[in-house]
Amino acid sequence: MPHSHSEKTSKPVLSARRDFLKKAVPAAMGAAVATTLPMSAASEAQATETLATLQVWSCGGLAEAMIPANEVFGQKFKAKILYTGAFAAALGKSLMANGRTEVFAGRVLALAKNLRKAERMKRFIPLCYTSYVIVTPKGNPAGIKTLQDMTVPGIRVVMAQAASPPGGAAVIGLLKNAGLLEAIMPNLVENGTCVQRSVEFVCKGKADAMIVELRIPRMPLFEESLDIIEIPPEIFPPGPLTFTVGVMDEGQANPLSEKYLQWIVSPDGGGPFLEKAGFITPYSLLGQEMTKKFGVHDV
Repeated sequence: MPHSHSEKTSKPVLSARRDFLKKAVPAAMGAAVATTLPMSAASEAQATETLATLQVWSCGGLAEAMIPANEVFGQKFKAKILYTGAFAAALGKSLMANGRTEVFAGRVLALAKNLRKAERMKRFIPLCYTSYVIVTPKGNPAGIKTLQDMTVPGIRVVMAQAASPPGGAAVIGLLKNAGLLEAIMPNLVENGTCVQRSVEFVCKGKADAMIVELRIPRMPLFEESLDIIEIPPEIFPPGPLTFTVGVMDEGQANPLSEKYLQWIVSPDGGGPFLEKAGFITPYSLLGQEMTKKFGVHDV
């Protein structure tokens, strides 16, 4: 990926991701987006006749980890994963109505619990946790070290307050917990509707700092253009931190469902893909602490 993130390179990649998510939302109403190993049309048609299949839905924020993980799972278990990644609330609403999938990985613990109570999901386990960081342009020219530094007059701050949840609301909650929201707001030079579009201001040096999930600077599109500064986890808003993965009612009869649950959270399976994408795995020390702290267990 180029260091400059020119319009020539960054826009097509971002556009491709957006196209994927746009296609995934209608898929939540019945059609799945398949992500499998590249094949010729003939070999794919032949493989479909012999490979077992598993339908997996997840919130779109997990897509960078899930897509390559699903490819490896498919290789290992000789399976074809039919994958949909989209807005978790939309998928959850669909699943509570007439949407059907075999495995669902969603953000926010309450969503998994609601699916369980409605007897749509048969069981779930913790998948991963997210965290928040400050990102600056490469080299951190403004010398940002802490959240407090973002309140200094003249520091150019970016937000995406109107981004779909939890993009904007979570950052506002974090700043409220830190007692810095009012002090930072006068420094805003961009307050957009999309986290990924807004963070481009930082990548291009048009802003000095932005608070985002760690998964954002781990994306290939952004990783070479941003520096990362950690934020004390005790001020993170708890709601959006948790991701779970569970077997839906439709997945009970498919032996791949349980294999997938165990594999996707394993250090020898999907765990490294989650870590690379910026997530905290449940088997890590911090992940174990968060599982206990937030009570992430089946109901």
